[in-house]
Amino acid sequence: MNNKFQSLILESTGAIAMQEKETIQELWSGYGKIKRIHLEGAAVKSVVVKNVQLPKRNKHPRGWNSEIGHQRKLKSYEVETAWYQNYSAQSSARLPHCYGIEQYHDEVLIILEDLDAAGFPLRKQSVNWQEIKACLEWLAKFHASYLGQTPKGLWEIGTYWHLATRPQELDVLEDRALKEAATAIDAKLNNCEYKTFVHGDAKLANFCFAENGQVAGVDFQYVGGGCGMKDVAYFVGSCLNETDCERLETKMLDTYFTKLHQALGSRNDTLEKEWRQLYPVAWADFHRFLKGWSPGHWKINSYSERITKTVIKNL
Repeated sequence: MNNKFQSLILESTGAIAMQEKETIQELWSGYGKIKRIHLEGAAVKSVVVKNVQLPKRNKHPRGWNSEIGHQRKLKSYEVETAWYQNYSAQSSARLPHCYGIEQYHDEVLIILEDLDAAGFPLRKQSVNWQEIKACLEWLAKFHASYLGQTPKGLWEIGTYWHLATRPQELDVLEDRALKEAATAIDAKLNNCEYKTFVHGDAKLANFCFAENGQVAGVDFQYVGGGCGMKDVAYFVGSCLNETDCERLETKMLDTYFTKLHQALGSRNDTLEKEWRQLYPVAWADFHRFLKGWSPGHWKINSYSERITKTVIKNL
């Protein structure tokens, strides 16, 4: 880590010394690292830093090496810095405090609260109902915090899979009916009356759990405008098999909307009616991306196919 970034960490946290403790993970496609930094003399014992570095050679694990993909990732890190600078403090859903941001040459450093040390040390690969409920409540609080706001400096349309940013995946999509319906599905979501900010990558891996079952969310590269059902459908698909997706669908939506109305402070039945109708549309939208991006992916199942066919029929 360069000296400028080290100085910023010390200055923003009040520490007298620091030490790189561990690399938590490599960023997707070689765009840098997330590290835990041990601090001496500060109010907190550690921070997590996201050090974005432009790769010398673009390597993608699924072979999508392109200028489109590169520019999408660059934009995603610009969005994340704008998010922490201008919007994150407004969230009633728990997320890491940002201590500071610095851009220097071809690198960006984001200094964040260490959620492990703050009481959210658990990561889950599978979840029970109470944990699902906690994540749905997090999404409801998040969406309520930004309802009706304009995503200035963020993605105009949130999520990493929305149609305008995925022309290659659409081009190779072999499902002809879905390919022909893709624009209409995208428009139906984007033209909804009630819009908020969506997290944009609300998979199970981006939730940190506390021992008491509470959750915090991380990774805001794809936050932007849109219908909250995009996050809900994507989260559900990230942690449940097709049988449970179908079996629990009504229960999960009922839970989400109960928590959303609570977070808003009053019921909004018009919003709920619109978004409930858009849940299968959001599901079909992600299914479109997935079938073009990775046709053999485990998330492509009979439940997704049935939902998508129904959505196309009702367009």
